[in-house]
Amino acid sequence: MIELGKRQVLTIVKRVEFGVYLADGKGTDSSEEKVLLPGKEVPDSAQIGDELDVFIYRDSKDRMIATTRQTSLTVGHTALLKVKEVGKIGAFLAWELEKDLLLPFKEQTAPVKEQEECLVALYVDKSGRLCTTMKVYHYLETDSPYKKDDMVQGIVYEISKRFGVFVAVDDRYSGLIPAKEPAESVKVGERVQARVAGVLEDGKLTLSLREKAHIQVGKDAERILEMLDQAGGRLSLHDKTDPELIKEKTGMSKNEFKRAIGNLYRQRLIIIEPDGIQRVHEKSGK
Repeated sequence: MIELGKRQVLTIVKRVEFGVYLADGKGTDSSEEKVLLPGKEVPDSAQIGDELDVFIYRDSKDRMIATTRQTSLTVGHTALLKVKEVGKIGAFLAWELEKDLLLPFKEQTAPVKEQEECLVALYVDKSGRLCTTMKVYHYLETDSPYKKDDMVQGIVYEISKRFGVFVAVDDRYSGLIPAKEPAESVKVGERVQARVAGVLEDGKLTLSLREKAHIQVGKDAERILEMLDQAGGRLSLHDKTDPELIKEKTGMSKNEFKRAIGNLYRQRLIIIEPDGIQRVHEKSGK
């Protein structure tokens, strides 16, 4: 069976003036499905009965055709492709073949622009044509080599208020920054560096943009000191402040904020007051 969008090893069963026809068998059955490999791609030494490794796609006239060229995408897999143009039905992505790939608007997890790169998966649509989608969750691999606390890089491909930020680690492995993690500034298409917070039983990675707690406390404390300096030495935030307000002002959870100000208090860098925190200055003692 000749499969659209996949690489296959097919047999040369017939030679014509404009190329050779390939089949999945020996070509002895006249009803057997065949596909053309254009003459410019036929090896000089090719003979009837030879096997060739080819990719199957549709040409500009929507005819199924074979190519010996390597492509960055095959059906069921992902790749990073550049947006060539945006049309009325979606975006068109450039790749190694002449006919651009369609990325329909309904398959976009965020609007794309010309010359931008986006992570997509290749599939065959209901019309039997090759198409792409940014909804790559089910196409990503779950057998990554990473373990807890490893640092990884990936591209954000979808954001869900319910679940969090979906990341394709190394553009191929399934990762998620849970919704409870602070990641408000992250956007689809952005590359992020994250820490592996855990590896689920099915191999999917749970990610965090924050470092391990004992490291992060120091960074959070530095952030609070910066905010104090910018605010003239005092902030109206304390351990009884509403968690949502703390997150809005600092980007930290309430527990992270409390750990950070506790760290600063122990170092005698701040005074914790009933309605805020005050920077301690060495010269004045307060």
